[in-house]
Amino acid sequence: MLHTDVAIVGAGAAGLSLAYRLCAPGPGPRPRVTVLDAPPGPLRPPERTWCFWEGPGGDFDDLLAASWDRLRVHGPDGVPLVGSPGPLRYKMLRSAAFEAAARERLRTTARRIDVTVHTIRDLPGGGARVDGVTAHGDPFRLRARWVFDSRPPPVPPPARTTLLQHFRGWFVRTDRPVFDPAVADLMDFRTPQPHRGLSFGYVLPLGPSEALVEYTEFSAAVLDDDGYDSALRHYTGEVLGLGRFTVRAAEHGVIPMSDARHRRRAGASVFRIGTAGGATRPSTGYTFAGIQRQSRAVAAALHAGRTPEPPPAHRARHLAMDAVLLRALHRGRIDGPAFFTRLFRDVPAERLLRFLDGDTRPGEEFLIGLRTPVLPMLRTLVELPRLARSPAPSPHRPEARRP
Repeated sequence: MLHTDVAIVGAGAAGLSLAYRLCAPGPGPRPRVTVLDAPPGPLRPPERTWCFWEGPGGDFDDLLAASWDRLRVHGPDGVPLVGSPGPLRYKMLRSAAFEAAARERLRTTARRIDVTVHTIRDLPGGGARVDGVTAHGDPFRLRARWVFDSRPPPVPPPARTTLLQHFRGWFVRTDRPVFDPAVADLMDFRTPQPHRGLSFGYVLPLGPSEALVEYTEFSAAVLDDDGYDSALRHYTGEVLGLGRFTVRAAEHGVIPMSDARHRRRAGASVFRIGTAGGATRPSTGYTFAGIQRQSRAVAAALHAGRTPEPPPAHRARHLAMDAVLLRALHRGRIDGPAFFTRLFRDVPAERLLRFLDGDTRPGEEFLIGLRTPVLPMLRTLVELPRLARSPAPSPHRPEARRP
């Protein structure tokens, strides 16, 4: 049986971020770290794009694919709203660049093993045992003082409201320059809207003729392949008017947006991190910034000899506000495109981004709340305590829809 101080299950954003920080150079001893990654195949995710906002000089600035200091939202009427969130910048990080940097840091300071993990259980007297199967089909056993599990739970925690943020994106190269590399389009509501929830386009330009173009929905069920491709063809052709272009790569994702309560501790020596540990902001689906907050805190606790339980990634009052918004969207009490367009129109971009990242004071949040439909939100706030939490629906029921 192998032994280690820290075992990290999963080598996605959460697992690698924690390993990256645990293995950072610095004074004093560092824990022995073992990263357990799924063997190549369906359990290992494809290359992904992570976006977040922060000031210049961030930990991963040297790895960014692009960044922007001007953001744009198109309302349903097509009117563009452009704002600058300075000193914050909107940043785009590709998982391949991040993984390469993490592998280089971990190369001499940690072990990385391809294994399918089946069980994790506490051991008498402290520590935990991880059992699984290697890529060659051999039994695998490891004992660790602490285990951090980034895998999605087999059954999502119950919630009063669950929406899915599901999307498909194309990395496109156009025959002519059509993009403004200085401006990122966060939400473009010139898309056909679902009956409940909302949809929007999302454009991150990498140059005058290159961009990531996505179609995104917040709704109760995912689409099928034809639904996503049809929506993207409509958006790139009828809305953006890109003309001829080549799709160089594609990405697809489903992010749960719910008011579920995520248990970050799964045992005396076992913790959940990433989306499983509540790092995803329910109202936006953004996860990377929450992962960094948790991984920094865990690394600091381990280096100081404290119990390394991940802290909440988001404050309780922000999660309560998210629960109200999700319920109001789900019940059709607010018009999603109008709601977000008004926020971007009436709230300074820097304050709004800090709010979405949980970095505002109550007074700022009160002023932002005045820019929302107050009566529908209050009705939802009163309703929520009476609602029971129920198992989240499966995200894999395709729903065909064509613009």
